Amino acid sequence: MTVLSVPVALDDRPLPRRLGLVTLATDHTTEVDFAALPAHGVGVYATRIPFANPVTPETLAAMAKDVTAAAALILPEEDLDAVVYSCTSASVVIGDQAVRDAIRLGKPSAEPITPISAGFAALRALGADRITLLTPYTPRTTQPMAECFEAGGFALQGVSCLNLTDDREMARIAHATIIEAARAALAPGSQALFIACTAVRACAIIDRIEDAVGVPVVSANSATLWAAARACGVTGPVAPGQLMRLA
Repeated sequence: MTVLSVPVALDDRPLPRRLGLVTLATDHTTEVDFAALPAHGVGVYATRIPFANPVTPETLAAMAKDVTAAAALILPEEDLDAVVYSCTSASVVIGDQAVRDAIRLGKPSAEPITPISAGFAALRALGADRITLLTPYTPRTTQPMAECFEAGGFALQGVSCLNLTDDREMARIAHATIIEAARAALAPGSQALFIACTAVRACAIIDRIEDAVGVPVVSANSATLWAAARACGVTGPVAPGQLMRLA
């Protein structure tokens, strides 16, 4: 074995910017949707948080105690530009501010992003305050989310759900079904459609959904991807849809 005497030069970072993802143990979708970012100079570093189905307010609330540790586990003792907590319904049940505070405890220098905070910002950027809300959840899990949007200043023109309880099934909803559900859910007078749940594979087909419903569409993952890209200095589109094309 030869120990080389070649001087080893080290870059400051493997990629210029760093994004952390806190995803559910059962998540099939978030990392796939965020895979476009490394091509834009953003390293995406994920960890998992314990979660057990079914999706209910109780099982969602149980994640609260693990958010800080999950965030801190991502590249320990190294700074991140932002951290995304990838669960829409838990951000509602735990409390959006509480989730972001928990992320800050684990990664103080990172911008904390949730599907709710990003979703609100995305809808406002699109100029939409009259919206339709579509979820894959049961009515019991959907109702707190509807109340959250109303408390955030949005006028809900319609609320629809698919009555599923397992997020692994939510991740398997066919693209054709997502488009048909969006078309069926959109209420008259809506300026935009918000599709909840980071498990739902809507982000990659946002343009097709927009063509079907005729208004801007924001999904949980398109919102967090948009917010995370901006937090990391990426200004161009990183996914389909009208949101991504905003200046």
